[in-house]
Amino acid sequence: MRNVLIIGAGRSASSLIRYLLSKSNEEKLHLTVADLSLNLAKAKTQNHPNATPLALDIFNSDERKKAIANASIVISMLPANLHIEIAKDCLEFKKHLVTASYISDGMQALNEEAVKNNLIFMNEIGLDPGIDHMSAMKVIDEIRSKGGKMLLFESFCGGLVAPESDNNLWNYKFTWAPRNVVLAGQGGAAKFIQEGTYKYIPYSALFRRTEFLEVEGYGKFEAYSNRDSLKYRSVYGLDDILTLYRGTIRRVGYSRAWNMFVQLGMTDDSYILEGSENMSYRQFINSFLPYHPTDSVEIKTRLILKIDQDDIMWDKLLELDLFNPDKKVNLPNATPAQILEKILTDSWALEPDDKDMIVMYHKFGYELNGEKKQIDSKMVCIGEDQTYTAMAKTVGLPVAIATLLILNGKITTPGVQLPIKKEVYEPILKELEEYGVIFNEQNVPYFGYNPDLF
Repeated sequence: MRNVLIIGAGRSASSLIRYLLSKSNEEKLHLTVADLSLNLAKAKTQNHPNATPLALDIFNSDERKKAIANASIVISMLPANLHIEIAKDCLEFKKHLVTASYISDGMQALNEEAVKNNLIFMNEIGLDPGIDHMSAMKVIDEIRSKGGKMLLFESFCGGLVAPESDNNLWNYKFTWAPRNVVLAGQGGAAKFIQEGTYKYIPYSALFRRTEFLEVEGYGKFEAYSNRDSLKYRSVYGLDDILTLYRGTIRRVGYSRAWNMFVQLGMTDDSYILEGSENMSYRQFINSFLPYHPTDSVEIKTRLILKIDQDDIMWDKLLELDLFNPDKKVNLPNATPAQILEKILTDSWALEPDDKDMIVMYHKFGYELNGEKKQIDSKMVCIGEDQTYTAMAKTVGLPVAIATLLILNGKITTPGVQLPIKKEVYEPILKELEEYGVIFNEQNVPYFGYNPDLF
């Protein structure tokens, strides 16, 4: 039996573990599922004869090294900042490594040694990053193979609530890391290229500069710009491209509503609010409003945000119970962002029967034989339930499939890498289709951003 060590048994690991266990007899696999919580590891392995749950504190180097030394390959489903010691151990014990996280500077620094030891350190092989890379490179490589020149690449992805579970005015629920949602777009201006010109959107304007997208059968969506759309320009070989833009998908109206929090200052994570533990929701919003001897918190909110009483934006605020004087924050020494996350979690938590949804949308503009063309590629994935979510499927399955391909010698290029090579993306995308992760590609009229061309 080949021992696959999976470190981290959180939400994203459910589909990954199920896939590998389903293949365990024919592929002669034994899974060691390690987590700080033994109960969590047991819940994921479900007494399967080819799996062993293991309590593991990754900060205990002896425990960690022992587990890695006994593995045939290592999968780390931990947060990105915790991969590096695992990666160093993988070098020491000559083990391949697979993660779904962005390649950090520390991980990249291990590339030379990984190559020297003929080890594959596959990263960014989840959803976003991951499936976005693979589905994009497939089409880009096909265009280039025909002699086409890339003019435009736009890529959008969003974790949303499935239509049958979409029952609040925001058309949104937390399907993943609420803190990341609250802090989205902070830390610098969004940067991208349109028609050869660098464009920037400051955080204060980010949620009022949106693109609109239509997905057949699912209706209209909007997308706001990611902070750095140019991160993968050279990686994808798009240094000369005229338009390059990456964004996050939401339902139409979400961004305008979210902008209310931005303008009030509720998403700020840089300072602590005094007395936050005993603060009510009403006191929280009032702390961002000017004093007035007679106007209520509601009136002050409408005035400062310029909301008419019949505006749906007002109803969205009321739905969050923001003006409740009895609900307490109960968070000591909390930042505005932390308090907002708590309030939203009260309203946006998934119900037991809710399902989530992933939407991904790519646009490829190119020139071939003097003619401008465009391909739009769209993927929608609906979760099964609260364990096997669309997020867990789209993050975990590519990790699992890549792990098996590495074990079986189908992926051979060594080094620290992301999945942009044909030997990686071609078999993974093909197998993902068997699990309902399918991209529908359409030829559509090319539309750039220069009206003088028409």
